[in-house]
Amino acid sequence: MNMAVHDLLRPVARAADFERFLFVVGAPRCGTTTLTRFVKDHPAVHFPALKEPHFFAQHDLRGLSDHDLRRRVERDYLRRFFRADQHHGIGVDGSVSYLYSPEQLEPVLRLWPDSRFIVSVRDPLTMLPSLHRRLIYVGQETIPSFADAWTAVADRAEGRDVPRACHDPRLLRYDEAARFGTYIERLFKTVGRERCLVLVFDDLADNPAQQYRRLMDFAGLKPQDNVDLSPNREGQSVRLRWLQRLLKQPPGPIKAHLGAEFFRKHHSKDGESGGAFETMMALRKRLLRWNRISAPADPMPLALQAEIARHFQDDVDRLGELIGRDLSHWLKPSGERATARNRAKPERASSLPYRRAYSQ
Repeated sequence: MNMAVHDLLRPVARAADFERFLFVVGAPRCGTTTLTRFVKDHPAVHFPALKEPHFFAQHDLRGLSDHDLRRRVERDYLRRFFRADQHHGIGVDGSVSYLYSPEQLEPVLRLWPDSRFIVSVRDPLTMLPSLHRRLIYVGQETIPSFADAWTAVADRAEGRDVPRACHDPRLLRYDEAARFGTYIERLFKTVGRERCLVLVFDDLADNPAQQYRRLMDFAGLKPQDNVDLSPNREGQSVRLRWLQRLLKQPPGPIKAHLGAEFFRKHHSKDGESGGAFETMMALRKRLLRWNRISAPADPMPLALQAEIARHFQDDVDRLGELIGRDLSHWLKPSGERATARNRAKPERASSLPYRRAYSQ
């Protein structure tokens, strides 16, 4: 069947089919995959075909009337990413891009006023190199050294030295990616502090069971038994960067075809697609497995650590004020960070009651 005809005939999920949405809005490389896994298999939750649809970051819907907003979201978001038989539950969207365009989440509250927003934050000195490695893995980054990629930020902000395969140059703005205080403050103003829960990566690493309970309590979900609380693996490296870019970011016509087949596969009744597509995807998966390697992150020079610490100092202080947390250990040099973090542990434990302010 023609893809366009198939799309028109497929039943549409309605906005009214969802009680509310739970958005894991970021930040990247801060444990968001682990957080979405915590809720993915919950019986009250409806998970999208893609973990990160990025719909509300890609489309500014604030100027639409309520009627047009509902029609647009049902047609282009719910139809594409959710099955029509999903209803009377909580939708989940794990798009980390939403943190960087928080004002565009305002239409969400017009459709689902009781929606909740989860943010996870992390020390910029560990988050940014992890993000760099991830962007290499998904084919969006071409500079192999994080230090060189950090130096290239100014040029890339002007549109220079942006890889052809990178669909959004903002991904390469390492100077913006860890401005958590700035973006969380904007998120609070847009959706309301009471609808937001901010988790700290340190806590997720130290005690995932405790953070799981906090998340479920905030989301209004009953905790489940036998939930996988293991951390998601840290970013991996690749043997051949050109091969990774070809597999993850193929040329336009090929990517469009694969996207159409992926859509058909996830939304057809039998979940099956053509044999050629299955063969192609199986080969791609084998090549990705072969190209993936585990490699320790390159140590960051102390001078670069100091430069990044100066760049984010005011923003980290602002984040600490917003969430009632001393985060000064984040920007210490690598040799001092573990000691400073251990000193902060009693304060982290005593700060847990602030959760109630975020989970009304």
